[in-house]
Amino acid sequence: MKKNRLSFLAIGLIVILIVLDQILKIWIKTHLLLGQDIPLIGNWFHLLFIENEGMAFGISFGENIGKLCLTLFRVGVVGLLIYYLHKLIKSRTASTLVTVIFSMIIAGALGNIIDSLFYGLIFSESTPFSIATAFPEGGGYAPFLFGRVVDMLYFPLFYIPEGFPIWGGEYFFPAIFNFADSCVTLGVIGVIIFNKRFFSEIEAARKASKQPVKSSSENAQNTNAETVEEK
Repeated sequence: MKKNRLSFLAIGLIVILIVLDQILKIWIKTHLLLGQDIPLIGNWFHLLFIENEGMAFGISFGENIGKLCLTLFRVGVVGLLIYYLHKLIKSRTASTLVTVIFSMIIAGALGNIIDSLFYGLIFSESTPFSIATAFPEGGGYAPFLFGRVVDMLYFPLFYIPEGFPIWGGEYFFPAIFNFADSCVTLGVIGVIIFNKRFFSEIEAARKASKQPVKSSSENAQNTNAETVEEK
C-alpha cells in the first residue's frame, strides 16, 4: 500500500542520512584537532574542523541561555515536522517527492540536535592541541543539551576582490557547515522549487483530517475496491 511504502521511505531515508552525518562527525571529532584544515580538492574543497553552538553553517547564538533556548526550539520544530509528515502519509495525500523533502529536513535537523544533546556527554574537549576521545574517564566537556555541533565542510570557491561591496576581501562560499546542514538546505530548496505541490498536499491533509472518520466496514469496502482496481 502507498501509506506503508511512504512510511518505510521516510523512516529509511531519515535513518540513513542521520547515520551518514554522525559517521562523518564522529570521525572528524576523534581524528582532527580543532581548527585543523585538510585540503581535498585544490583550494576549492577542505575539511576544516570547527564547532558551533548549534545553528546552521557555523553561526553561533548567545551563551548558555541562548544555546539552551535554541536546542529546545529546534527539538520543538522537528517534533512539528514529524507530526506533519505523519499526518500527510496517514491522510494518503503525500507524494514521494514531498515525503523525501520532509525527510531530508527532519534528518538534517535531528543530526545537529544529536550533537547538541549528547556530544558534550560523550566526548572530551576538542582543542587546537589535543584530539577528543570518546567516553573519557572524567566525563564529557559539557552537560546534556549543551554539546557543540561539529562542522567540517568548507568550499572557498574563489576570492572576492577587496573593492567589491559588502563581500570584498572574502572567499565565496565562506561558511563552514556539515552534512546535516546540507540535508536541511536541499530540503528547503525543494520546498521553494516545488512550493505549489508541497503546500497543496499539506492543505489536502488538513482538509482530510476534518472529514468524518469512516467506519470499519467502509474502510473494508474501500480496501476491497482498491484491490479490485489493482487487479
